Amino acid sequence: MGFGWNFDNSYARLSDNLYASVGLHPVSNPKLVVFNEILAKELGLNSEELQSEEGLQILAGNKAPEGSFPLAQAYAGHQFGYFTMLGDGRALLYGEQITPENERFDIQLKGAGRTPFSRGGDGRAALGPMLREYIISEAMHGLGIPTTRSLAVVSTGEKIIRETDLPGAILTRVASSHIRVGTFQFVANWGSYEDLQSLASYTIVRHYTDIPNSDNQYLYLLQEVIKKQAELIARWQLVGFIHGVMNTDNMAISGETIDYGPCAFMDTYHPETVFSSIDTQGRYAYGNQPKMGLWNLARFAETLVPLLDDDEEKAIEIAQGQISQYMDLFEKHWLDGMRAKLGLFSEEENDKELADELLNMMEKYRADYTNTFRALTVGQYDNLPLHGTKEFEEWLQKWEQRRSSQQQKIEESYELMRNSNPSVIPRNHRVEEALAAAVNDGDLSVMERLLAALSDPYDYSSDDYVEYCTLPQPSNRPYRTFCGT
Repeated sequence: MGFGWNFDNSYARLSDNLYASVGLHPVSNPKLVVFNEILAKELGLNSEELQSEEGLQILAGNKAPEGSFPLAQAYAGHQFGYFTMLGDGRALLYGEQITPENERFDIQLKGAGRTPFSRGGDGRAALGPMLREYIISEAMHGLGIPTTRSLAVVSTGEKIIRETDLPGAILTRVASSHIRVGTFQFVANWGSYEDLQSLASYTIVRHYTDIPNSDNQYLYLLQEVIKKQAELIARWQLVGFIHGVMNTDNMAISGETIDYGPCAFMDTYHPETVFSSIDTQGRYAYGNQPKMGLWNLARFAETLVPLLDDDEEKAIEIAQGQISQYMDLFEKHWLDGMRAKLGLFSEEENDKELADELLNMMEKYRADYTNTFRALTVGQYDNLPLHGTKEFEEWLQKWEQRRSSQQQKIEESYELMRNSNPSVIPRNHRVEEALAAAVNDGDLSVMERLLAALSDPYDYSSDDYVEYCTLPQPSNRPYRTFCGT
């Protein structure tokens, strides 16, 4: 019956300046830790065969699947504002799986060994961070946020050296593509005009096939990427997600969330919340994410300047005109989403003020972001820090008055809220609990139960996973995340 691989390698048909073909670096004793059977089916893959010994060799990077062309992609990036040459230093792209629905997805191994872009690194990954990416990426998928996915995690049977010796692992990551803002930056700095034109045209064909008749398809590309990112980051904000490392090499042109290193979900609401151990200045704090998206998109627009017009001055003017629309797009998506979270179908002038008043109270009284909206959704406020305050009581009256002015019935409003406010998110202490059990004790049951809860985060009909709504115990130590490289 076979594995179901149906590879094409269109990226490998671009200029070889954009990648390096790589050999495999076999591992000694691979074992399957977790496998995503639902995703495998969507990809047209045979789950049973892939979980066999021969399939394990493919997922471990010991044997290339039939039809693949293993390569490492070249890209650059602004990392915390500083520009540098990068590339896949610990990942290889097998190729593009064509699904039964004729969709195209990159199949990439993360932690598969050294490449020409490793810059002195070992090219490997640790089990904890790879399981973390599996959990968070699948949680984001459950939340309905565009994201890369995780097909499998394999332990390698080898130790890797970080601060201590850690068990090694390889993640199989699935993405619409791995083309980044940083890919364009690489070509703009080290490639030819023809390379840039070829990459831009390829990206349009790959991701934006509904391009209208236009004299300037590259202007259309810029417009569409801006739209995608404005919507994506608004969705992050609406669920309290903090990416943690929004460098330009971690902004995918497809509009998917990519790279789940130091990311986390906010508990107590505060715009300055930051978890990443390497983000010492708070550059990518929760409240900064929208403007960091704008900054990254400005860097993308700069790479397209040679394609936008032969007159550089006019091209820059065109790019600036498009970038200036980003914040309005973001704010529209955010406010539309906030209306849904508050059960509002119509648009009224004071809606943003209503939302901002709630957020300001949440910040003042150190309320949990997700649980506050959950409480509004179920109509139970007793456990909220806001409860009993004059401000909150006055706000509730405004909110109820606003909802009652709508044509829709109140139950329809609550239904909209249930579909817009997750009951369950991957809370940091629950993720750490699952990782500790898996890595330290070999117990996957904690992670499996967490993944089951995260697969349907908008389910309010069952109390099976109510435990995942509880907050962590108070601690004097702030929660910190790490990039895992």
